[in-house]
Amino acid sequence: MIPNHRAERLHWQDELLAEVELPGGRLRMTRGLGSGLARRPTDAPGLFWAIGDRGPNFKVKVAIDRYGVEALESLADTDGAKIMPALDHGPAVCSLRADGDGVTLLDIIPLRDGHGSPVSGLPVSSSADAECEPIFSLAGEALGTDASGVDSEGIVATADGGFWVGDEYGPSLLRLDAAGKVQVRWVPAGAADAYRDACYPVVDVLPALAAARRLNRGFEALALSLDERWLFLAFQSPLAHPDRAAHARSRNVRLWRLDAATGALAAEYVYRLEPPDAFRRDMALGEFEQSDVKISEIVMLAEDRLLVLERGSASTKFYRVDLEAARAAPEAMRDPATRPTLEQMDEAALDRAGVTPLAKTLILDTDTDERLPADLEGAVLLTPTTLLLVNDNDFGVEGVATEFWRVAFDAPIA
Repeated sequence: MIPNHRAERLHWQDELLAEVELPGGRLRMTRGLGSGLARRPTDAPGLFWAIGDRGPNFKVKVAIDRYGVEALESLADTDGAKIMPALDHGPAVCSLRADGDGVTLLDIIPLRDGHGSPVSGLPVSSSADAECEPIFSLAGEALGTDASGVDSEGIVATADGGFWVGDEYGPSLLRLDAAGKVQVRWVPAGAADAYRDACYPVVDVLPALAAARRLNRGFEALALSLDERWLFLAFQSPLAHPDRAAHARSRNVRLWRLDAATGALAAEYVYRLEPPDAFRRDMALGEFEQSDVKISEIVMLAEDRLLVLERGSASTKFYRVDLEAARAAPEAMRDPATRPTLEQMDEAALDRAGVTPLAKTLILDTDTDERLPADLEGAVLLTPTTLLLVNDNDFGVEGVATEFWRVAFDAPIA
C-alpha cells in the first residue's frame, strides 16, 4: 500500500537570466535548479543544494516551431542537435533553504576549472565509444566542443563542504571543492584522450562500459553512503549496448556501487523500469515508448537503501529499493564482451543468467496526485517523513516555471 502523504507547493520566483527577441516572440531564460538536489546530514534544517544542467539549451524543433527561427531549418534532421543561446550561463550549484511556505536562494556557485574560470556547458569531443551532441548558436553556427565542458545533472554534498556531480557527456563524475572548483574528473577507461586539453585533472578510472550510454542519457542520479565510502549512481536509461536497438527495447538499468576513493566498481545491480503503460498521464498525452522511461534521481534513505525517482515526462514514480548483496549481478555482466548483454535480456533471460533485479516498493505516484507537476527530476529528504521535490524548468525556454513541492508522509519512508 502506498503511504499516505500531503503535498504542498512552496513559494518560489524564478530568476531571469537573459532575454532575446526572436521572430516568433521573446525567449526568456531563467535559472535552472531542477536537475538534482542534495543535502548533508550536518546541514542546518531546511538547507539543501541544487544543480541545473549545462545551461540554457533546446532542440532545433523548438527554435523553429516556438520561436520562428527559420534559419535553423537546415539543422532540423541533425541527430541530437541542440541550440545553446547563452553560453555565459553555464553549470552551477546553488544553496537554498526551504522554510515556512517558501524556498529562498542563498548562493550561486559556478563550476570552475583549475584556473578559476567558469566551466562551460559545451560538450566534450566524442571518443571512439561515446556519442557527442552537435551544438549550435541561434544563428546556426557550430559552437564546437570543450574538453572541460560539463552537462551537470546529479549532485551529492560531502562532509568537507564539497560535492560530487554527475555528468551526461562522458558520462563522468566530477569532484568539486566548496567553491565549485573541479578537483578531478573521473571518466570511462579509454576515454581520457578526449579530455587531454581539460583545465583540471582527468582520470579514466570508471568502467569502459559507461561510454555506451545513449546520447544525453548519462549519469543523472547520484547518492552517497552515510560514511562516504560508497558512491551510488544509476544510468538515466539502459545502455546502448551493444547498440541503440538494445537501448530502445530494454527495461534494465544498471545501478553501480563505486568506491568513492578510487572509482572502482564494487557491485552492479539491475533496476527494472516499469513498462510504458504504467505511466498513465504520459500515455494520455500521446505516443510514449519504453525508451521514454528513465531514472532522474536516487536518494540515500539508510545504509544500502535508496529511493529511486523513475519517470516519463508527466508521470513520476518513487520506489524504495534495498541493495542486497544477493541481488548484485554476476561480474560477467560488466564485461563488454558478454552476450547477450544485460540490455538485451528479458525477465526469463535474466533468470537464466543468475541476475535478480532489485525489488521495488512504491512510495509515491504522481498519477494518483495530479497536483504534482510534470518533469520532476530532483528530490531530497528533508526529514525522515518529508521529501522536497523540484521539476526541471529547462531554463524556462518553453515557458515552464520551477516548482518546489514539500511532500509529508504519515510515517518515515526509509
